[in-house]
Order: sequence, then structure tokens, then C-alpha cells
Amino acid sequence: MCEVFVSANPESYESRTRSVRLHGVITSIRLENLHWEVLEEIAARDGLSVVQLIERLHDELVQARGAVGNFASFLRVSALRYMALLAHQRIPNDLAVPIRSLDAQAVLRDLPGSWARQPMRVEKS
Repeated sequence: MCEVFVSANPESYESRTRSVRLHGVITSIRLENLHWEVLEEIAARDGLSVVQLIERLHDELVQARGAVGNFASFLRVSALRYMALLAHQRIPNDLAVPIRSLDAQAVLRDLPGSWARQPMRVEKS
């Protein structure tokens, strides 16, 4: 079993820091090379640069959550989630199909509980 994981190219788990500009503010993000490669693939599917993808993810995260928290961890989880959704055939393997063209509700339907945010409960007073 371990050979499947141990045989990974050591360069894939080396970290690399990139400086990106988010709405005029320069910030540094440190991720493993494999995460950068997956983010590049996601971006390319929608005709974006990695920086444009990161800016869009940041903006949508702020809109959905109101805060960013650990953004580098969010990007790692986004890359892992993308790969898992591909493996579970929720996202087509055809890289010519843009992510933005997919029905998000259909992609996310019936995912394991730990994969998706639980709907917020509104208490009635």
C-alpha cells in the first residue's frame, strides 16, 4: 500500500511560495507544488490564470462566509476536493469542460456529510 504514496516525486511535496495581488494587496501563499499544479488545471479549465482563480475563490469565500480564515488551507482543500470530485465522477475528466459550466447543485448532491457545508439552520423566534 505505501508504495502508492511513497513513490511520489519528492518535488510534488516541496513547498513553493507565490506572491499574488488580491485587489491591489500583495500577499504570499505557500503551497506544495502538487497543489499549485491542480490549481493551474482548475484555472485552465475556465480560461483563467492561477492568480485570477485565487482571486475569484477568495472573493466567493468572503461572500459566502464573511471571512477568509486560513486561505492557504482552503486552497489545499479546494485542490483535494477537485481531485476527489473527478475521482467520483462528479466533474467530467474532459479538461475542455469548464467548471463554470457545471450545475453546482448536481455536482454537490448527496455528497458525504464531511464533504459539504451543512445548511444553516434558522431559528424561529
